[in-house]
Amino acid sequence: DLGPQSASAQSLMHAIAVKTVSSPGTAWHCCLEFFSVATRLPAEFRLTPADACLLVHEEVFRRMEVCDLPSKDRLALLRNAAQERVAGGRIYDAHIAEIARAAGAGVIVTANRRHFLAALRHGIRVETPTEFVALLKARR
Repeated sequence: DLGPQSASAQSLMHAIAVKTVSSPGTAWHCCLEFFSVATRLPAEFRLTPADACLLVHEEVFRRMEVCDLPSKDRLALLRNAAQERVAGGRIYDAHIAEIARAAGAGVIVTANRRHFLAALRHGIRVETPTEFVALLKARR
């Protein structure tokens, strides 16, 4: 728990755990990013590599499909990024969005909404965890 800012993400993970979310998925890159961040946080929040691995295994691998970009689509991703002048770390968001498209995702849930707006042209909704959880509650 990282305070109030993590409440919606925790609600989303709970919804996945109780199977309120159908066919949840994530990008392999997101698993690696979680591991990287979780093992370098300030000491009071930091996980050991073993605990981070266990958490990814228990909370992600057992509950979600973990997707990656097919190798045949990798050059197209880079060419498209070059054409759209994607630079620096934004390539990682473009990569995640392309994985979502290739996997047939209907929605990308992210706190970085503006970095994923290009996914809209592929018919993929882009919502914050707060928005997504609110829609789940409204459907009940």
